[in-house]
Amino acid sequence: MDRQQDLSGGPGPETLDCDVLIIGGGLAGLALARQLLLVSDKRVALVDRRELPPRKQKVGEATVQMSGYYYARVLEMEEHLLCEHYLKYNLRFYWPTGGRADRYEELSQSYLRELSNICTYQLDRNAFEAELLRVNRESARFVFHAPVSDLAVELGEPGADSEDGEAARPHRFSFSSGGVAVAGRASWVVDASGRGKFLTRRLGLAAASPIRHGTTFCWVEGLVDAEKCTDLSPSQIRTHRGRQALGHTPAFLATNHFCGEGYWFWTIPLHGKTSLGLVYDRSRVPREQVSTPQKMIEWVCRQYPMFARDLPGRKVVDFAGFTDYAYDCTRTLDASGWALCGEACRFTDPLYSPGGDLISVYNTLITDAILTVDRAELEAKVPLYEAMARAVYDAYVPSFAVSYDTLGDQESFTLRYTWELSVYFAFFVFPFINDLFTAVPFLRFYLRRFTRLGPTNRNLHEYLAAYYHWKKARGLTSALSQPAARDQPATAPDAAPPPAAVPPTPAGDNGEPFYFEFSDVVQLREARACFYRVGLSVEEAKPVIDEQLASLEELARAIVAQIAVAVTGDRRALAPELVAGIDLRHLRFDPEAMAARLAACPAEPGEPSPRIAQPALERLRLACAPRQISSGGAGAEETRRMVAQPSAGPARDKPDGLPDESLARPAEPAAGRPALLAGAEGER
Repeated sequence: MDRQQDLSGGPGPETLDCDVLIIGGGLAGLALARQLLLVSDKRVALVDRRELPPRKQKVGEATVQMSGYYYARVLEMEEHLLCEHYLKYNLRFYWPTGGRADRYEELSQSYLRELSNICTYQLDRNAFEAELLRVNRESARFVFHAPVSDLAVELGEPGADSEDGEAARPHRFSFSSGGVAVAGRASWVVDASGRGKFLTRRLGLAAASPIRHGTTFCWVEGLVDAEKCTDLSPSQIRTHRGRQALGHTPAFLATNHFCGEGYWFWTIPLHGKTSLGLVYDRSRVPREQVSTPQKMIEWVCRQYPMFARDLPGRKVVDFAGFTDYAYDCTRTLDASGWALCGEACRFTDPLYSPGGDLISVYNTLITDAILTVDRAELEAKVPLYEAMARAVYDAYVPSFAVSYDTLGDQESFTLRYTWELSVYFAFFVFPFINDLFTAVPFLRFYLRRFTRLGPTNRNLHEYLAAYYHWKKARGLTSALSQPAARDQPATAPDAAPPPAAVPPTPAGDNGEPFYFEFSDVVQLREARACFYRVGLSVEEAKPVIDEQLASLEELARAIVAQIAVAVTGDRRALAPELVAGIDLRHLRFDPEAMAARLAACPAEPGEPSPRIAQPALERLRLACAPRQISSGGAGAEETRRMVAQPSAGPARDKPDGLPDESLARPAEPAAGRPALLAGAEGER
């Protein structure tokens, strides 16, 4: 029965009984309905207070590996996504080089060059949600009412209707649709009402978030192609030597992030229009300066003058914003038959596009809970699923609440994102594509390993934030942090495109842009190779998680050791005896303590491990902080020689993440392991 489409009969009371009532017809609710219709015979009713599909453009376009896989493969929407939306070209991050951002080719970049073998997409949310609604309507088990008013839900309680306390009373609901009163019962009620938070507010589950970021976003007509924000000719753009590192795939297909201290500006391509948005720490960027599309565009053009060549002349077709993005909740799932998903429960920050991942994981857990018939089994699953839902959310909190300022420096942020992406590939994507998050024996094992990452993750974010501010105090960060410094006219074009070596010459030495390919870091390559480890049983997956845990701990130590070299100028900080002594659970950025440890180190320590002193990290350190290493310290000239050598990354003609003997070998076990959860070990 579809009130908006073909509800027959005159006004009058109607009865609607279903297995699952979904409140909210946005992306989370439509996706959950689709998943349930595909894998079960459940009767699903979906209601929304709005007319659907909505006329106003919806934000949240970018997907990453988990959400891309979920929408395309789990929901079987792959053909629609490939035909009606852009295939996404990873994420790219940009910084001015030597304070210059007048032309695209002047920017330094950190990026992944190879397309992921798990497809990701740039979604036109309105088009995708309309298609989800259409395919859901094709099922006789799907009932749709929108717009509705006067929605009321009375949650049932287990045992309320029976003397022995074993039976459960169904949830009861009522609403008005098209002038008709409708009442019914449901075994499950799922709140997918977005920021309306229908159940969340009524159950008193809302909780504050430590993240305090605002955003302004809009859509403009046509394609904004950052590569054309230049005075170079089309021929010079095509043949620029920077493509030796960057390649030829159109950069506009990426989610492009133009970064500065505590903020980033996105460009996302959609068919016929481009999504633009600024996300900012409210303590760094006054909202009154960026509160409208016009103000935002003017502000962005001051930070990145290259955009003054394009954005001011664009027609804005829609816009919106949030003063405060993030929020939390205390619970998401209950064995009595209610659940929360999507933005009805939690949201962190759009950096890395985690919203779609939360939908993917939460909907998967909710679907399995709904399909669990045995009540004892369900009651055993719910605490585990609640812990998993909490873990996925908390994993992102330090990224946004602790180290957001690192967006102002290519080195600090690149180290941070290398860590975060490695964790994401190994501990999020790998289990998800193997359907392991609803395998209870695996989940118990997984959560114990995942919780070990928590303290290290938070400590590492604090360490990187402190390093960033140490660099800033010495004038060593990538970007100028004062907007006034950007009030400069665009520079005239060079007669010929500036040369770009591979690897690029350090930016601090001669002002050339520096390009960093994330997958040149061996631990990240190993994590990405897990995309090919599919079809594993629980027992086969456990050793993979342990291997990746050891590799991540090793990466965390490599990051800390490289920072010690940058601060002290002494490559002995990479020595195995010093690296082994790094306590990841009690990290603290302390230059004096670094110097003291080095003073106690032998004059000729052991040879650094190539997995710690790897060329990619050495090049990053030297290119982004050249004055630090050139100030002296043992091994400075040796470092320069290492950095001048070509990258030892994977062959570029090989499929993304394809394992080989050198990349897929188990990492050496390490004593401490980097982390994702925000709480202490054992807290959840």
